[in-house]
Amino acid sequence: MTTIQTARAQKQYYSKPILKTIAWVGLLVGTLDITAACTHAYLARGIAPVRVLRFIASGAFGKAAFEGVWLMPLLGLLFHYFIAYSFTALFFWLHPNVKLMSKNRVITAVVYCIFIYVVMNMLVLPLTKIPAITFNLEKAIIATLILIVAIGLPLSFIASKFFQDRNAK
Repeated sequence: MTTIQTARAQKQYYSKPILKTIAWVGLLVGTLDITAACTHAYLARGIAPVRVLRFIASGAFGKAAFEGVWLMPLLGLLFHYFIAYSFTALFFWLHPNVKLMSKNRVITAVVYCIFIYVVMNMLVLPLTKIPAITFNLEKAIIATLILIVAIGLPLSFIASKFFQDRNAK
């Protein structure tokens, strides 16, 4: 591919329709994920949603995130959406570049969410101020299932539709 072809491909990739799609899909999957996580935390352990958001903020602020300031849950929500948008943008970048992703949407969703789980738990969380958490297979399966339903499946189906429609033009 020549430099001009690469530049055209990048310009096409970063066109307004894809950025708009990433914006609303990131909002969708971020909202589905935080809703599912808060619902599960409350139903399984009686943990209030605001405490979930404080836990997310504790990655940057440590124990201070659990003190009375209302800024911390808002920052937790901001961090959550930043991560959701990052994985959404990565998915939309990978989808047209990794041909296997367009073969089976469900398998793509499952594999991508296992990837998200591993990245978050093996790379991101160890770099934060959150104390190390002992691995628990049951919790890992539940967390991955939440990721698949809230993030993977919507991402996979919406991105596939987006790129099919785009290629049809």
